[in-house]
Amino acid sequence: MANRPTSSSSPQAILSSFGRPAAGGQAKQKSGHGFGTAPVFLASVSTILGAILFLRFGYAVGHVGLAGTMAIIAIGHLVTIPTVLAVSEIATNRRVAGGGAYFIISRSFGTTIGGSIGIALYLSEAISVAFYLVAFGEAFEPVMQWAAAKYDVQPMVQWVSLPGLIVLCTLMLTRGAALGVRALWIVAGILALVIGSFLLGTGPEEIRPQGLDVTATIAEPDGFGKVFATVFPAFTGMIAGLSLSGDLKEPKRSIPLGSIGATVTGMVVYVIVAVKLANHATPEALAGDQFIMSQIALWGPAVFIGLAAAAISSSLGSILGAPRTLQALARDKVFPGGRVNSVLAQGHGEADEPRNAIWVSSTLALVFVLMGDIDFIAQILSMFFMVTYGALCLVSFLEYFAGNPSYRPTFRSRWYVSLVGALMCGLMMIQMNAAYALLSVAIMVMIYLGLSRTRRGERDFAVILQSAMYQTVRRLQIALQKNQRIHQDEWRPSFIAMTRHGQRRVAQFDLLRWICHRHGFGHFIQYIEGKYSLETEIDARAQLGNLVRRSDLSRAGTFVDTLIAPSFESAVTQALQFPGVSGFPNNSVLLEFDQEHPEEIDEVGKATALASSANFNVTVLRSTTFRFGYRASIHIWITRETLPNVAMMLMLAYIIVGHREWRTAEIRVFACVDPDRRQNSADELSTLVKQGRLPISRNNIETLPVKSPSDIEAAVADNSSSADLVIAGISKAQIAGNELASVLTSYKAANDVLFVYAAERITIE
Repeated sequence: MANRPTSSSSPQAILSSFGRPAAGGQAKQKSGHGFGTAPVFLASVSTILGAILFLRFGYAVGHVGLAGTMAIIAIGHLVTIPTVLAVSEIATNRRVAGGGAYFIISRSFGTTIGGSIGIALYLSEAISVAFYLVAFGEAFEPVMQWAAAKYDVQPMVQWVSLPGLIVLCTLMLTRGAALGVRALWIVAGILALVIGSFLLGTGPEEIRPQGLDVTATIAEPDGFGKVFATVFPAFTGMIAGLSLSGDLKEPKRSIPLGSIGATVTGMVVYVIVAVKLANHATPEALAGDQFIMSQIALWGPAVFIGLAAAAISSSLGSILGAPRTLQALARDKVFPGGRVNSVLAQGHGEADEPRNAIWVSSTLALVFVLMGDIDFIAQILSMFFMVTYGALCLVSFLEYFAGNPSYRPTFRSRWYVSLVGALMCGLMMIQMNAAYALLSVAIMVMIYLGLSRTRRGERDFAVILQSAMYQTVRRLQIALQKNQRIHQDEWRPSFIAMTRHGQRRVAQFDLLRWICHRHGFGHFIQYIEGKYSLETEIDARAQLGNLVRRSDLSRAGTFVDTLIAPSFESAVTQALQFPGVSGFPNNSVLLEFDQEHPEEIDEVGKATALASSANFNVTVLRSTTFRFGYRASIHIWITRETLPNVAMMLMLAYIIVGHREWRTAEIRVFACVDPDRRQNSADELSTLVKQGRLPISRNNIETLPVKSPSDIEAAVADNSSSADLVIAGISKAQIAGNELASVLTSYKAANDVLFVYAAERITIE
């Protein structure tokens, strides 16, 4: 019964499902503009080579030196390269529609997780428009200085940023993405010319260093962490091209080629620019002038033009991406309120332009442009982007370990590369700003919890983890099976508990979970009598669901299952052949009967004989309405016939009192011995307990002189009539000699009794 599917689908149902839209999706997806690979490359590379390159790269070389800057580039690309590879892999596995990174995440994680990350991604993209427009205003610093000197005014960057936002918004509303992509060609051409002008320039003699020193910095530089946090946004544009996913003719080809090409190009350019800066300007000059590149370039004003082009291209990429992400979120009905989703999901024209989403995104950007100083927002943006990149890497990593046959990307990354990317994202978020990192994660967790309450039944993080855990457990079980080395002094219980009364009685289930909560492993099986059929299978599934719920509520560390068989004996025969849950073979069986129903003993006796003949340890619980009382005392009774079981009896008592429900329990040992061996037996037991470091004091070990079974019954009545659990032994001779029924009905004065037969040789050292 293990691993039964929870539902089934007929061939007709499967065939009829073709052509249906995904949940929350549109019945028909429009094709967009049908762009090729070039727009993906241009959108990404023009965002990578953005404002940070022109405004802050000289600062980085001046404060941490060329070697430190190279380390920043390397560490940054330990995040970006795994991310772009993960994006490329996931994009070639599923049909990619509008929504860019959000679409890829939501179709891999589900809309609950995808929505929480998508909202954060959308806010990052929308606020990025304002961030880049403020940087665009910085490019007009020479003009502002001239205006301040000539007209005695104090100009602000909003004088440039606000008109820039209005122009961008107007272009997107009237001309759409097609004009934006054409503009990317122009911007990319300008960037190429400006970077070429910089690389060919030499700069004035007075700022040149005496020679290339890769470790040279200013006298009191900023720390590496601060410099990294300042420069890292330069590397965060590699998935900007994903915003065009709904407008691509062949997204499975264009996304990998364009994104990977842009990432590699950006990395090469940053390395060359860093070497050029270190070779043509002193650290003091680099740190003192944010426009140091204009002094080195062949034509200084070209750098301001390049900064303007880079900033406007980055804001253009954001204004292209943010509305499309918002539109995709609305089409998946992520936002509360049907009217809100309906309005934001609308597309206009043949290209499905998200005009309503453009209005909303532009309004949000306007708010932050009016703020002017968005340093705080910029750091939060970096965090949100890092979380997005980390999620993409995590998707790729988990999909690999999940072994889902529906995950068949045509482009393959490596799981360890994705893992490095996910870990680096987390580490770098903490390195940049631990408080902002926690805030970013907390915001997305709150969004996720809100979405999970309204989207029950959809694929979520638990499903992804369950698949990955399944594969991990499978691999571990195989590894454990291949390397089994079980020593007598390292014995641990691996139990199979079989019952036909699991729905009405819980004593056996409780005992199993106490034994297996930490030290052992348990497999609880509900036996269903009958022939296997659809009816009995349906009944078995219903009972299994109840067992799973019981196990969850009681926090039992046991595996539950059901088994259909024509007889209890045949069910036991099958169960004895089950593989161990832990990868180790099962070694013990737990059976149960009710003291008020002695007719059950015959069935239990046959199962005991069967299991013991297969060299399994056997325990039989005689349960009563006492239900283990206050769980405050365990009494162990030892007789001459059951001495081979002593080690297992002591070990089970020790394991049970380790459970939190028995934490105040006291273990007492009673040895029934010949009168002339009373003292020696007590000393031997005390030595065994002491060497085994068992929590039993010498005062709790008592020897009782007995001559007959009636003496034992009298001693039990005197000492253990109020014990919460009594543990007694069964000898091999008693099982073979048909004396089991009389043994199981002995200890009449006791309440719940656990009878133990140890087929294994267990040592306590």
